[in-house]
Amino acid sequence: MQSQSAQPVLEAGTITLGGDLTVNRLAYGAMRITGDGIWGPPKDHDEAIRVLKRSLELGINFIDTADSYGPYVSEELIAEALYPYADGLVIGTKGGLLRTGPNQWPVDGSRKHLQEALDGSLKRLRLDRIDLYQLHRFDDKVPAEEFLGFLKEMQQAGKIRHIGLSEVSVEQIKQAQEYFEVVSVQNMYNFGEQKWNSTLKFCEENNIAFIPWYPLSAGNLEADKAIHRVAERQNATEYQVALAWLLAASPMMLPIAGTSSVKHLEENMQAATIKLTDEDFKDMPLP
Repeated sequence: MQSQSAQPVLEAGTITLGGDLTVNRLAYGAMRITGDGIWGPPKDHDEAIRVLKRSLELGINFIDTADSYGPYVSEELIAEALYPYADGLVIGTKGGLLRTGPNQWPVDGSRKHLQEALDGSLKRLRLDRIDLYQLHRFDDKVPAEEFLGFLKEMQQAGKIRHIGLSEVSVEQIKQAQEYFEVVSVQNMYNFGEQKWNSTLKFCEENNIAFIPWYPLSAGNLEADKAIHRVAERQNATEYQVALAWLLAASPMMLPIAGTSSVKHLEENMQAATIKLTDEDFKDMPLP
């Protein structure tokens, strides 16, 4: 069962990135504060601003975004709502995707594009250094040493504090580790879609934060039924249960719950207060 809390996120505990960046273990993903297809401005600008402000009040101190969300819209709204930033607030952003239209995400890992993406993010977020900068994808059209070498150089230049990766295998993480410390991996992961279990295990063994996106998958009917049973038993929403399961699945898990609604934000963050039972884990086994 869940208990109501003014700052429910605190009940999820903390995780430390790179040995010196500690954040609460339930975070906000800022992709949804954009238009349909993650394209253009949100339908309700003022509600997007309220969501961002309310996230901090609920105990969130890590916000995940990317230059490609909008594009640019998510980063611009974060700065509009939250700058000057509260002490301890970590904003992680990403680069490496182009936007050619709604729901279109071509990969571009070239040095030229990544330089433009990083400089643009710094400007939009009004920062001198990105605390966590994640490579959106490995680009198979570009030699890996080009984009990995670029990230290393930008870290050495002081524009990036810590570096993470997204949608990567264990082999790709090891390849990147030859250039820099990998502090986070952001892969699609949820109870119904666990193809990255080997990557999650590697992250656990190497003290790398695992940031699951898309916490409630659609299409896995057996998983959906299991989540529904647990939600009824817990008197909780299915999204809350999906997040609670992620938090229980690994101490390295750092879920990012995304929404464009204050009501849903408040609801989602109560997931940190849910205590899943042995009976629940029979329905939703841990990885």
